[in-house]
Amino acid sequence: MQVAISDAETAAGLNPVMGEFSPVVPVETRLASSQTRHAASGSAMDRSIAVRAALKAGVLGVFIWVIPLLGIVLTGALAVFFYRRENGFTLPAALGSRLGGAAGVVAFAIRALYIAIRIFVFHAQQEYTDDFLKVAQRFGANAAAPDLQASIQYLFTPAGLAIGFFFVMIVVVVLTSVGGALASLFLRPRNSRM
Repeated sequence: MQVAISDAETAAGLNPVMGEFSPVVPVETRLASSQTRHAASGSAMDRSIAVRAALKAGVLGVFIWVIPLLGIVLTGALAVFFYRRENGFTLPAALGSRLGGAAGVVAFAIRALYIAIRIFVFHAQQEYTDDFLKVAQRFGANAAAPDLQASIQYLFTPAGLAIGFFFVMIVVVVLTSVGGALASLFLRPRNSRM
């Protein structure tokens, strides 16, 4: 598609040194080159690639979370790795952090849905209650205390699950964001000094 050029644009297109016209560049080419420069600078994130990277890392993160805390951080780092592998550009730490957080939300949603289905559909509440009591005993709490048992029972009510899921989601998003930011820093190309 060619664009009609007005007299003012024609005068602006004159090369003042040589007195010749600058070449006419179609609008699509100018837009594509500016988008390429913008993406290559690393200041923008390709959303379609970012969504795919966050989904892949989130699904794998569900399985990586068997490693306590470190698995959550690795999920965020994995999202940045997938983005870089597909796009070829390293994200700045701020965008890497956002991408890692998105992967954490995906992994958390899958995990929370799994737990909610087990509790409400398959009635695994007692199994989870027993697990919580065992953990409390390891940390020195009296598992026979009625207050502790009532608190754990409350955790498995719909309101208790909502509150618990909210706080766990905050921790997961923070840790995966840290993982994404760290991966952005470590995957940054090194400047060779001679």
